[in-house]
Amino acid sequence: MSKGQNYDIAIIGGLGHVGLPLGLSFAQAGKSVLLYDINEEAIKTVSQGIMPFLEEGSEPILKKVINKNLYVSSDKKLIGKSYFVVIVIGTPIDEHLNPDFTLFQKFFDDIIDNLIDDQHIILRSTVFPGTTSKIKDYLERNSKKTKVSFCPERIAQGKAITEIRLLPQIISSFDKKSIEEIKELFLNIADEVVVLSPIEAELGKLFTNVWRYVQFSVSNYFYQIAAQNNIDFYNIYQKITYKYPRASSLPSAGFAAGPCLLKDTMQLVAYSNNNFFMGHASMLVNEGLPNFIIEKLKSKFELKKKTVGILGMAFKADNDDPRDSLAYKLKKILAMESKKVICTDVYIQDESFVSEQELIDNSDIIIVACPHKQYLNLSFRQEKVVVDVWNFYNKGGLF
Repeated sequence: MSKGQNYDIAIIGGLGHVGLPLGLSFAQAGKSVLLYDINEEAIKTVSQGIMPFLEEGSEPILKKVINKNLYVSSDKKLIGKSYFVVIVIGTPIDEHLNPDFTLFQKFFDDIIDNLIDDQHIILRSTVFPGTTSKIKDYLERNSKKTKVSFCPERIAQGKAITEIRLLPQIISSFDKKSIEEIKELFLNIADEVVVLSPIEAELGKLFTNVWRYVQFSVSNYFYQIAAQNNIDFYNIYQKITYKYPRASSLPSAGFAAGPCLLKDTMQLVAYSNNNFFMGHASMLVNEGLPNFIIEKLKSKFELKKKTVGILGMAFKADNDDPRDSLAYKLKKILAMESKKVICTDVYIQDESFVSEQELIDNSDIIIVACPHKQYLNLSFRQEKVVVDVWNFYNKGGLF
């Protein structure tokens, strides 16, 4: 990169699960992209053409574009050398689990001297409704003439490269010129865009994630009702969903976790003045599933004398992201309730973890917390108790 070079797009938080696939997509489309991040270890990894996390189909693209039209830096001054500035941070949650805009303001305070007039700022992550407008007003009060838009990501982690291209991109802004600019930008990487106002787009993003979270909670509650009565939930599930379209959207049971679903439900609860009771109930069900499993085990076994193994620690299958994984909540509770708890994961590196076989050999009870495909061929001796809420092994969600 030569001195004074301009970029088409700068992505702040560019080496995370949202920013990096987006940057790769734009670079693959021929745009000049700067990925700004403060994670020096990730900068070193990506600069060598290596992905810092699992993302299907991403590494071949990275190797083709790195240091050609995709650049990585921790130098804030470079932010001012791009017309579009995509910001990939969401509204933080405070210690009371409420959205905290002051932390967002501190972020802008940190970069405001590197923003120049007439840049176009695009917020990409989930934000509390009204945040885009607040940021626009804040920048104007600080004499910045930047355009501000909100274009939320819609990808499933691990499938981002494919979904960015295939899914319609939601775009929103405050005037026609800004809409036309971001429409032209995103049509470089997607076949279609849909337009909303900023507040509609902010709510639409929350509605999408919260709808998924509520769906998971319904299945998890059905599972608990069945298990409390010693009935095989999955025998019912398989029969009622068989060739019956009106039940096709019912997900299977399992841990509903990750960096978005719970947080976004909290934000919608806060936005509704705590009157979104379905959201409250969903959080109680989904976050309570590890406790339910342990209470059920305690009713059947003398747990204090048992070694419990947790199979899979990522927040979802075939993924290396531990953020907000309920497997870690399960581990904390088991540390108090069992004789010993041991863990393993295919993708997450942790010195305290053991191999799958060591976990199977040394555990009295095995809980399938994250059903990675690599675990499909594992075998368990008959005396082992396997708790399989996902019905991963097709044995009725053994308890």
